[in-house]
Order: sequence, then structure tokens, then C-alpha cells
Amino acid sequence: MTARTLMVQGTTSDAGKTTLVAGLGRVMARRGVRVAPFKPQNMALNSAVTSDGGEIGRAQAVQAQACYLDPHTDMNPVLLKPNSDTGAQVIVHGRALRNMEAGAYQDYKQIAMRAVLESHARLRAQYDLILAEGAGSPAEINLRAGDVANMGFAEAVDCPVILIADIDRGGVFAHLVGTLALLSESEQARVRGFVINRFRGDIRLLEPGLRWLEARTGKPVIGVLPYLQGFHLEAEDALPRDRTASGRGLCVIAPALPRISNATDFDPLRLHPQVDFHYCGPGETPPPADLIILPGSKSVRDDLAWLRATGWDQTIRRHLRYGGRLMGICGGHQMLGMRIDDPHGIEGPPGGSAGLGYFDMQTVLAPEKQLHRVEGRLSLEAAPVTGYEIHAGVTVGAALRRPALHLNGRDDGARSEDDQILGTYLHGIFESSAGCDALLRWAGLAQPESPDYIMRRDQEISRLADMLETHLDLRILADLTGILVSPAAGGRNGAMA
Repeated sequence: MTARTLMVQGTTSDAGKTTLVAGLGRVMARRGVRVAPFKPQNMALNSAVTSDGGEIGRAQAVQAQACYLDPHTDMNPVLLKPNSDTGAQVIVHGRALRNMEAGAYQDYKQIAMRAVLESHARLRAQYDLILAEGAGSPAEINLRAGDVANMGFAEAVDCPVILIADIDRGGVFAHLVGTLALLSESEQARVRGFVINRFRGDIRLLEPGLRWLEARTGKPVIGVLPYLQGFHLEAEDALPRDRTASGRGLCVIAPALPRISNATDFDPLRLHPQVDFHYCGPGETPPPADLIILPGSKSVRDDLAWLRATGWDQTIRRHLRYGGRLMGICGGHQMLGMRIDDPHGIEGPPGGSAGLGYFDMQTVLAPEKQLHRVEGRLSLEAAPVTGYEIHAGVTVGAALRRPALHLNGRDDGARSEDDQILGTYLHGIFESSAGCDALLRWAGLAQPESPDYIMRRDQEISRLADMLETHLDLRILADLTGILVSPAAGGRNGAMA
């Protein structure tokens, strides 16, 4: 059977594309439909390791979970990881190729499209339905030539498109009509309906606008999705909008590095009822804390220079002097050593930088990126952990003789002799309840009770799917996907058969 493809595009970034694809994936999958997520091109610094040993955007890994699948590199064939304001590392089929400036990548798009279509063809041969996600907006005129991410892909595979917009930001009708107006005639015809996201209030007050929109465009509003209070789904790239500390429990802070990567590492702490987690951005004075965590970075030497320029090195020194704990993850772990060298220019111009000097170890960035999904135990309390490694650094030195973790028969990371400092390459280290408890006890929390983060993530996906069944016109989706719909009770417009 050849799979159908339905594409979700948005009027802006963060309109809800990722969330809608994840929710629709769960709606279909829990009814036995063989469905897979797909994002032709993603630009993100949050990534994940796949079952076939490659690297894709973190959002596609979560969407795979929504579909009850292991993530695979074909689900995100092109990943761009920015390492400067004008350049990015280009990852194709899970493997890093090289760094490219934006202009050079424009010339590369024809090759990228071939990789995209190869992956899509493989998925089509395996699944009943492909739920594709666009990037940014299809109406970005400056990026239309050779487009891989939005209408260029939709036209190439001849699939229908749903356009989603965020009403919470205001101007939703202008976003939808304006986006449609900037598309070509064939692209306009490809848009088969609209979804309005994050609505709060009385739907009756919105209905005149919905009728106007349908009359103006000749296209249906497939659904108006309510604002889900307290909803959490791992971010594709950006840090959470709300960085306000809650004033509860153990205080944990992390610098909002300019090139912070895999910030999803901190989601279990942000949601933890006993933890007050806070990102500290430029110009913000770091508050007194129990634990400082240095996050991962796509440009470790540049972010290390930023730490020094903004006084974080002094903040860390003072924090340790008063007995606080310090932790580094991936790039943050590398920063804790004596030196970081990048002789091949993996993350920027070739060169080297002095580290913060807390561990007797040195890191050299190598061309071959380490990509592993691992499990093991912390050296703290032998607590079990699972996670993944994504790094170009090779770290050696005496500090590693006192490891932080024992993973798959090998050691990882380091702990200081006074036990104030811990470093590791492991992303996802806080997702294990037992591991999170051990780390929070180490940081000073007397009786941690860490929630099951992995279970919560799955429950949130199911809550999202329940909401979509209630507020989307599933009959229209049936027409677009060929998946039958039953008009049975349980949703305003029926439930999937």
C-alpha cells in the first residue's frame, strides 16, 4: 500500500505545527493506523539520537513517540544546527556533512531535496499515512526559491496542506489570509483548510470571523483548538517564553547560552514540584542558587567566551566558594576542563580556548560526531539512568578516573574530589526518576520525589489527542487522508474509526 501524505504548515514559527502533528499522530496510531511523522527540513538545536544511530530534530523524536514508533533518520532527513548568526552545521540522513553559510546552503537545496524525497519514499513504502510538518511559514518570500521545507516539498509529492495559526498572539485572520495571498495559485489550491490554535474565550464571539474567513477564502475551518492550560510538549528549539522563577524548593539555574543546545534536558526540572528552575539570560543577575548547570552548546568556545564576558565565571567561582553545586552537560562538561581545542574548525574558526579549569581534562573536537543511545548508572547511589550522547568532543585527562556515570560497560564524565562538581556527556539525565532523585539529593534537596517524566510526556500527548478529537472536524481529515471516520459520540465531529 502506498501511504498518503498530509502536511501541516504554519503562518509563523511556533504556530502549533509540531503539536498538531504529534496530536494527530496519536489520534491515528491508537486506532491502529500505521502513521509516521516527517519533517523535510528542520532548523533546531534540540536533537535526538535515532534507532539507526543518526541525529534528527528532537521534535520529530517526540512525534515518533506519539505514533508509538522509535525515531528514525528518515523522519527528519535534513537538520540544520545553527552555529552562528549566518551559518549552520548541515546534517543529512542523520550524519553531519559540514558547516555552511546561509548563501551556500541556498545553492545546496537541490541536493537536499533529493535526500528529502528519498526518505519520504522509504516512509511511504512502510506506512499508511505520513504526517509532514513544515518549517516557519510558506510565505517567506526570500526563501521560496528551491524551497525544501514547505510548499516546495508539498508540490513535489503532491500532498494536501493544512494551515495553522496562533490566535493567542493576535491577528489570526490577517495571518491566514495574508499567508494564503502570498502563495502561488497552485499552492493556494493545495491548502485544504485552516486550524486556529490556542483560543481562549467564548467561541460564539469568534464565529462571525470564522464565517467571514470561509466565505473569503472558500476553505473550511477544520477546527478551533482551545488553549491547553499547563500543557507541556518538548520545544523544537526555542527556550520557554516564561523564564520566571517560581520560588519553590531547590533553586537551580542555568545560563541561557547564545547557542544553547538540547535545552530539553531541563524540562524535568522545570516541571518538578520541588525545584525552582530558572534560565538566566543576558543582562540578568543570576540569583543565589543551590545548583548551577552549564548546558550543552553548539559553539562551545564561543559560549564559553560569552560566559566570561558576562561575568558567569565569577558567579560560578563565588557559588562554589559558598558551597553550591556545579554541573556541566555535554558542552557544559567540556567547559569545566582545562582546555578545548577545535583544530578542524568543527564549530567555528580553528583554534583553542582555556576552559574554566575545574577538572584536569582536555577536549579536542573531532570530525566524527559521537551518537549513542545509552543506559547505565550514576556513580551517585548507583541510580539507573537512560539518555543519549551527541557530541564531537573527545575528552581525556586524570579527572575522568573519578567518573560520574557507568554506561554500557564504559565510564562517562567526572566528579570532583570534594564532590561539588559533576560533568557528563549524557543528555536526558534527569528523565529517570531515580537518577533525578539522586542528583537532587546531591544538590541539597533532602527528600526528592521526582515525577515519572517519561510517563507525563506520554500522558500529555494523549491529552492533546483527546482535545483534537473533540475540536477538529475529523470528517474533513478523513477526506484528506483516506482514513475512515465514525460519527460515534465522544467528539463534537465524531471519532476516528
